[in-house]
Amino acid sequence: MNTVKETNFVFPGLSSYYKGKIRDVYTIDDELMLMVVTDRISAFDVVLPEGIPYKGQVLNQIATKFLDATADIVPNWKLDTPDPNVTAGIYCEPLKVEMVIRGYLCGHAWREYKKGKRSICGVPMPDGMQENEAFPEPLITPTTKAEVGHDEDISREEILRQGLVSEEDYAAIEQYTRELYQRGNEMAREKGLILVDTKYEFGKAGGKIYLIDEIHTPDSSRYFYLDGYQERLAKGERQKQLSKEFVREWLTAQGFTGEEGQKVPEMSEAFVRQVSDRYIELFEKITGEKFIKTPSDDIYDRIEKNCIGFLERQRP
Repeated sequence: MNTVKETNFVFPGLSSYYKGKIRDVYTIDDELMLMVVTDRISAFDVVLPEGIPYKGQVLNQIATKFLDATADIVPNWKLDTPDPNVTAGIYCEPLKVEMVIRGYLCGHAWREYKKGKRSICGVPMPDGMQENEAFPEPLITPTTKAEVGHDEDISREEILRQGLVSEEDYAAIEQYTRELYQRGNEMAREKGLILVDTKYEFGKAGGKIYLIDEIHTPDSSRYFYLDGYQERLAKGERQKQLSKEFVREWLTAQGFTGEEGQKVPEMSEAFVRQVSDRYIELFEKITGEKFIKTPSDDIYDRIEKNCIGFLERQRP
């Protein structure tokens, strides 16, 4: 099936281009941004060789929904969604940290906990917890924003010491992070899910803080099913979840964990389709809407045409 694996558009007024792990970002006249959400998939900070059909559309449309649903908490960069795979908005200078918030002990936090650590990013974790148990209060565990390779855990104190973010701005994005997570979790529970952990990115334009990038997607968040959560926790069983974690688990079972020198295992067509189906399942579960597959014929022409149409509408 056709997938969006890489784009190389030359839009009118193009001032810069950035290729992230998943998103291709075009800056226009240093004022606007076109973010093309590709069908690339990454795990362990490695972009895997196969594209996942409809993954970009899923991520973009979930992010659009949650950006619109949280605009009363913090202004965000989005102006329009000119294409199922594209968000267009205000160009912001990104702040140099990502705000990770964890409501439950799992993933990276659990791996650290199992090693005997009782703090992460300078934030204490209580003794006697089990995997997937809720923290008494959600923990904010920031990371640095790495251009390449792994993001690194960092404490609030170290962020301020290094001057990565001003104290005033950090206090603001910390508060925004808590409110966004609370809203996201409320919306998830309405659909029978738990928003376990997630991350947010912020930027500034004209001295004002904006929420940027994407939010509450399976690439930036982990979801558990609410039904049966307590029972599985009590029995020490694995939680039923909707996230990208199952891809990491599959890779780990193949002996790949992103370490230097390891070869990425080949993804069969059947597995690729399974991953696509899981992304669509999360879309339908978290939004409560039926996912409509956009025809993938001439997908690059469609994206280019819709983006140019957006830029023409911005002209005086």
